[in-house]
Amino acid sequence: MSECDHKCSSCGSNCAQRTQPQDLHEKPHEGTKIKKVIAVASGKGGVGKSFVTSMCAVLMQRAGYKVGILDADITGPSIPRAFGISEKALADDTGLYPAKSKTGISVMSLNLLLPNDTDPVIWRGPVIAGAVKQFWTDVLWGELDYLFVDMPPGTGDVPLTVFQSLPVDGVIIASSPQELVGMIVEKAVNMAGMMKIPVLGLVENMSYVACPDCGKKIEVFGKSNIDSIAQKCGVKTVCRVPLDPAISAKTDGGEIESLDCDWFNDLAAVLKSMM
Repeated sequence: MSECDHKCSSCGSNCAQRTQPQDLHEKPHEGTKIKKVIAVASGKGGVGKSFVTSMCAVLMQRAGYKVGILDADITGPSIPRAFGISEKALADDTGLYPAKSKTGISVMSLNLLLPNDTDPVIWRGPVIAGAVKQFWTDVLWGELDYLFVDMPPGTGDVPLTVFQSLPVDGVIIASSPQELVGMIVEKAVNMAGMMKIPVLGLVENMSYVACPDCGKKIEVFGKSNIDSIAQKCGVKTVCRVPLDPAISAKTDGGEIESLDCDWFNDLAAVLKSMM
C-alpha cells in the first residue's frame, strides 16, 4: 500500500482516514426559514442586475409568495432606492430586522445601515464577504418562499462567498447584447457550473428599443446573440428586456413595484415550478 498523500478527491482507496467533502454552508438565523434561495448574477457591471432582481421579487410577491431580497452588492447597493425604502434597518439583541417595501417585500442592504446613502464603503474583500455572510446569519428573515440575492458583478470574493455559504437553489444571469458581454456571460455561467448550481435563465437587458409609432423592435446595440449563448451553455429560458424610459422612471422614483410588464413571464414560470 502506497503512502497516503491526503488527496482524497483523486484517490480510489476506501480507508478510515478518507475525508468527505466539507459542507461550507452557514446556518441562517434561528428565526429564519427560507424555501428557495435564488442568486442574480452578472459577469460585469451595468447590465441591469439589480433591476432583474427587483422584478423577480415583485412578480413572485404579486403571485402570492413571501419574498425577500438580500443586497449582496455591498459597495454599490441600489435595491433600497428602487423600492423607495428610506428608513434604516432595526436591530436588537436578537439580530437584524429587514426593512419592508410598500408591498411587503423584505429587504436587507448595507445602505439601510449607513448614516447616509452616499457614504462610500471602503472595505477590502474579506470584510465585504463577511458582511454578506452576516446578512444571512444575523438577519431575522422570518418565513420566506424566495430570497433573491442581488450579487455584485464578476466572479470574485462575494459571488464565491454566496455560492459556498448560502444554499443557493439556482442562479439567474443578467446581460446586455454586446458581444463582449456575451463572453462575460459565459464566465458567469461556467462559474455556476463549477459550483454545481443550476442556471435558471438568461435575461438580456437593453435588448432593443420598441418604436412608439409602429412597434418595430430596433436592436440599437447590434443583433443579439443571447440565443446562441443559451444553446451553448444549455440554458433554456431567455428573457429580453427593452430599453424603456418607464424602467428608469420607476426605478429612480422608488416605484419599481408599480411597473407592469410581461418581459419576465417565462422566468416567473420557472421560479413558480420550483415550489
